[in-house]
Amino acid sequence: MARLLYRVGRFSARHRLLTFLTWTLTLVVLAVITLTGMKFSDGAFEIPGTESSTALNTVEREFPDTATQPGTGSLQVVVQTRDDENVTDPAAAARIIELRENLSGLPHVETVSDPLDPANPYISPDLSTAVLSVDLSGITDANAETVYDEVLEAAENQRDEDWKTVEVGGSLGSGVPEILGPSEIVGVAIAFLVLVLTFGSLRAAGANMVGAIVGVGVGILGVLASSALYPIGSITPILAVMLGLAVSIDYGLFVLARFRAELRAGREIDDAIGISVGTAGSSVVFAGTTVIIALTGLAVVNIPFITEMGLAGAVAVLIAILMALTLLPALMMSMGHNVLPRKERSRYKRSVAPTRESGLVSHRGKEQNTRIGYLERWGASVVKHPLISVTGAVTLLVILAVPVLSLKTSLSMPGGEDPESTQRAAYNLIAEKFGDGAQNPLIVLAEGQAISKAQPDIMSTLESIHDVQTVFPSGVSTTGDTAIFTVIPESGAVDEATKDLVRDIRESSNAVPGVSLQVTGVTAVGIDVDQKLGDALVLYIVLIVGLSLILMMIMFRSILVPLIATAGFLLSLGAGLGVTVAVFQWGWLGSLFAAPLGNPLLSLLPILIVGILFGLAMDYQVFLVSRIHEAHSKGLPAREAILDGFGRTAFIVVAAATIMAAVFGGFALSPSSLVASIALALAVGVVADAFLVRMVIVPAILSLTGEAAWWLPKWLGRALPHIDAEGSALEAPTVSTVPDDFETTSRVQ
Repeated sequence: MARLLYRVGRFSARHRLLTFLTWTLTLVVLAVITLTGMKFSDGAFEIPGTESSTALNTVEREFPDTATQPGTGSLQVVVQTRDDENVTDPAAAARIIELRENLSGLPHVETVSDPLDPANPYISPDLSTAVLSVDLSGITDANAETVYDEVLEAAENQRDEDWKTVEVGGSLGSGVPEILGPSEIVGVAIAFLVLVLTFGSLRAAGANMVGAIVGVGVGILGVLASSALYPIGSITPILAVMLGLAVSIDYGLFVLARFRAELRAGREIDDAIGISVGTAGSSVVFAGTTVIIALTGLAVVNIPFITEMGLAGAVAVLIAILMALTLLPALMMSMGHNVLPRKERSRYKRSVAPTRESGLVSHRGKEQNTRIGYLERWGASVVKHPLISVTGAVTLLVILAVPVLSLKTSLSMPGGEDPESTQRAAYNLIAEKFGDGAQNPLIVLAEGQAISKAQPDIMSTLESIHDVQTVFPSGVSTTGDTAIFTVIPESGAVDEATKDLVRDIRESSNAVPGVSLQVTGVTAVGIDVDQKLGDALVLYIVLIVGLSLILMMIMFRSILVPLIATAGFLLSLGAGLGVTVAVFQWGWLGSLFAAPLGNPLLSLLPILIVGILFGLAMDYQVFLVSRIHEAHSKGLPAREAILDGFGRTAFIVVAAATIMAAVFGGFALSPSSLVASIALALAVGVVADAFLVRMVIVPAILSLTGEAAWWLPKWLGRALPHIDAEGSALEAPTVSTVPDDFETTSRVQ
């Protein structure tokens, strides 16, 4: 593979104008498709085949009026009187009439309910709160936000003067998502600063960032363009940007760092590009492929929206790999020796030019001492005190993982993802005044002969079940063999009591002779999806662990090293999820994040974190241990190989992890609790994996085990394929052109 990538890198560099043109045309074409055909789904999460999904399909078929029609939506305007007034008082009733008239005059508004209608009132028992239901039509992705803002403005016009509070609940679909907000941009800026400090050169940092931005642009436009054929959820492109940006910067960093090292060693520019793509590029391909396999592997859980997110992330990573192998070499060719700091370029020219004139042109110079003193001391300390290092790091990671024991999940966040939004305020006010279950009804589908006669028995059966607040019939089909009932629970959508209620209704499915009962509705669908995701998580972790063992065994020709890598990943995963539970479920630092106290994590988060973090953890394992393995395979004793490999790669791993943490940290401040929780888990997981697992636990255990770490049975060695991830096929005896006293100003290898 190294030789193939060597040729790819040189071709892209020598034909850089063609490379630039290809990437530019790709951007333009995808942008046109995106702008003309981009579509987003309504955000409904369902799993085909579950009881709730099957029953929901039956309800929509037998009762078409209950199905949500395309382009329609509804909002709830919630008004609360001041303490000395009731909503039925003449002055308050007049304001409600005025509000109804203002809302009815808005574009796209079809009807506005009257909460004071004696036949169908919607006022709280204490007469302090009323709810107006606003039905809308003609809603599209393009105008959803505008329509919502118009309703909100009409409601807010009465908020301060006349009412204690006026809030707008509900949503009108996803709309066009905000992919990069202020906090995300700050994260990218921090990543760029890290690149500048790493390279000691604005040009090198700029090339890395330009390549990453172009790669992310192509990746996200590709995902959005695909929505013209298959509408996607609003979170999907955000996940693709978050992951694509992080890996694009990191992969570019690895290749650029190797390119600079080859230039310092005296190679010609095009040869240095080929070598850097053949060596560091091989590791990029291996690490990126691992991420892609992990993300596409999400399809095994057979949950459509999880598969969609995994595929979008995989596309972003694939584009990042292609960027590092093609676009970045073209940028490196354009910069040449300008990729080095200015002082280093001038000293390089004075040192190398005389040797070239004499005909002794080098293709592999002496590797310069570009290590960082404190990192070398860190590595030496870990190797010198391995038992203490392992014990301390593992203990800290286990402590961080403790909150996972109280992990609770839910498919959706009650009241929306932003805890500061008017949507959440409306939800909380209705729950307070009308009961926790008022906004989370269960739909019970009854099928059988003579349903009309059986209705009293069905209602009696449902009312006798614990946690049921109210039951009322909602319709009988024209054929007379199907009916639906609305059940209002006493508990909220994410309460365990509601899950128990769904289970109890299903256990009573045959309690009425000749009638079969099924539970559906948004709340029941959410409970089923949450259960399915929890069951799938165990299977997925088993598959990921198995994949990790096999891939690491192939790459490092060892049994122990894969076991260390996999155990380290599980520790990092526990730390990432543990901190996220503490913040988003326990409410620690809740004021800093979009983290309402007491709410569960969204149920798709754990399985997404497993897939993404696995791939990222393997990145650091590959780049660190491959250098240790390379040194050991060249004859260095186990302990010296650890110090040598650690010294050459530690700073790159630190820089790469810092960049990823900065990018994810920016997204962790998103107002969307789903985006923020995923980003926080990834940020903590990456930091834990890079700084504790790969830079403490791995070298410490390798030091403890010595030569045994690289043991592999001969029969297994013959059976496993050989992968040249270190690019040894490109090595050749060479003459150095750089004097021994040449010192680099950059700190990267």
